[in-house]
Amino acid sequence: MRLKAPKQPYMKQKLCFIFLLCITSTAFAQKTYIQCGKLIDGISNKEQTEVTLIVDGNVITDIQKGYITGGTGDKLVLLKDKTVMPGLIDCHVHLESQFSKNTTLEAFTLTDADIAYNAAVYAKRTLMAGFTTVRDLGGSGVNISLRKAVQKGLVDGPRIITAGRAISASGGHMDNSVGFRDDAFNHKMGPDDGVADGKDELIKAVRLQFKRGSDVIKIASTGGVLDLSENSSGAEFTIDEIKAVVETAKDYGLRVACHAHGAEGIRRAILGGVNSIEHGTFMNEEDMELAKKYGTYLVPTIIAGQSVSDSAKIAGYFPPVIARKAIEVGTRMHQTFAKAYKARVKIAFGTDAGVYAHGKNYLEFQYMVEAGMPPMEAIKSATVNAADLLGISDKTGDISKGKFADIIAVDGNPLDDIKTMKNVSFVMKEGKIYK
Repeated sequence: MRLKAPKQPYMKQKLCFIFLLCITSTAFAQKTYIQCGKLIDGISNKEQTEVTLIVDGNVITDIQKGYITGGTGDKLVLLKDKTVMPGLIDCHVHLESQFSKNTTLEAFTLTDADIAYNAAVYAKRTLMAGFTTVRDLGGSGVNISLRKAVQKGLVDGPRIITAGRAISASGGHMDNSVGFRDDAFNHKMGPDDGVADGKDELIKAVRLQFKRGSDVIKIASTGGVLDLSENSSGAEFTIDEIKAVVETAKDYGLRVACHAHGAEGIRRAILGGVNSIEHGTFMNEEDMELAKKYGTYLVPTIIAGQSVSDSAKIAGYFPPVIARKAIEVGTRMHQTFAKAYKARVKIAFGTDAGVYAHGKNYLEFQYMVEAGMPPMEAIKSATVNAADLLGISDKTGDISKGKFADIIAVDGNPLDDIKTMKNVSFVMKEGKIYK
């Protein structure tokens, strides 16, 4: 005898399956249609008008001419009165801190927990300003934890590529004991603290940063402004020492950014193989030609120079040694950037956020344009160029099919008035709308 399955349970199972299938299909079928009045895609030298971006999940799946609404269940975002562009990239920030006249004291009073809470606030502020990716070039190491928290969705912030602790020579820009008594610290600074001399110590310092989770290595080949050393421009590593850093970093798949103000330190860094020169204040014509020859990027951070120069004019804001250096650097950054741009050195956008107030990164666009860079090229420096420098062009940096849905919009047209870059009214990172 042939047995037949009972009809009622089968029908219930079938209906349940159909119901679940419908729910699942609807969930996965939902797309976001973004109608753009104007579009700067990061690739073309001209803006487009009346374009629809189609986002599925965390990526851009299509770009259509005209306004398209999608189907039932799809999300529609109306930006017809906005200028839409790729999420911005700042290649030089410090999310752990924000400089003030109390900064020196805070180095001895803030705990890692204090730093972490502050960093979470600065990260969100940066994202809301339209920067969906940043490269954090040095802090206490809390920046690595912040990157993980953002990745897990615990904290709202930009995608973070971080250097962990930056590396310098004894007495260099990242040697926190500079200017203090020898017994002011309970141990001698070494590779564990990002202070290294000679190839062996530098190799160890790079390996320690990789071990701790750094995505990029930052070194300083000259002195700095916001430290208590007397000289911000003197060279502090040999070419061979820099090569040791670059070769070790390359073994781990990491790129190298180099803080450098003085011409000789810049020259050595380029010959040593670094990927970018940060600041480049006193870069000369020889340095510029070398940068073009080796494909080295300049990350100018004009706003940082302007900010510290302005602060130095406030009596008592800085110790005298810092105030002197701040004024020297601030007056030169505009001039050097203008010369480097005219010489066709590759430029990537970076601001040194944390030296000035987080969230005002947009001011760098204004300074770049004032120095002679056209608005479209300034925007490209913070999108396609920045993505190229960071090695993430396959993921972000322009609006094209298959890239992360990192999309922002501003009120007005920055090609007519670059100051509109401050008016960010829409922020999407990897398909999620934050603003």
